[in-house]
Order: sequence, then C-alpha cells, then structure tokens
Amino acid sequence: MRQIVHTDGAPAAVGPYSQAVKAGNLLFISGQLGVDMNTGEIAYHSFENQVTQVLKNLDSIARAGGSSLSQAVKVTVYLTDMADFEAMNRIYAEFFPTDPPARVCVAVSGLPKGVAVEMDAICICD
Repeated sequence: MRQIVHTDGAPAAVGPYSQAVKAGNLLFISGQLGVDMNTGEIAYHSFENQVTQVLKNLDSIARAGGSSLSQAVKVTVYLTDMADFEAMNRIYAEFFPTDPPARVCVAVSGLPKGVAVEMDAICICD
C-alpha cells in the first residue's frame, strides 16, 4: 500500500511530487531545502543554518510519516560545493550521533532556489 505523507511543518512540494511516500514500513522523503518554516526564508548567508534546517525539515516529515531521523536507513546529500563537506559533516553528526544511516554525498552544479545543500532520506516506520 502506498500512502502520501504531508506536514505543514516542512516546505510544501513546489512541483508534481509529494513530501514523502510511505510504502509498507518504509518512508521515502523527497529532497528538502533549508527553508525555515517559521519565516519562510532560506539562510543564504549561512551554509551551516541551511544544513541544520534541511535536517529539521527531514525530521518533521519523518515524524509526520510515523518515523524520525533516528530511523533513517539512507540519506543522500547534494552539495553545490564540496568545500562545504566538512561543515556539513559536523552538523550532520549532531543529528546522527550513533549508528548513522548509509549515506551518499554528491556534488551538483546547482540546486533549486539557489541553495547550497539538499538532502533526501529513507526511514523505517514502526
């Protein structure tokens, strides 16, 4: 069974896709940007703030789908500049202090809305 997941606690889809889709006990979360849901803004001046907000948005969607980032089994990270890799890793480690999920990190030539980072995730649902 396939179930669409949506929460107002994370940015709405800006195209023909869902925030997440639950299939069985897996939750597939679409790529998230660092939109602060309190202000609707992106912290273009701070890469670290973008990373933190991306992870908060992923967790908000995971919780709406009956999971959390602690249940993530796979995360994909997209960076526009690999020079930001170490900074991303420092913040990422705060969200996954033990038993982190499998991960891919790739450099891309551009991301929506001119952001520096985007991430998607797959989580297990209880």
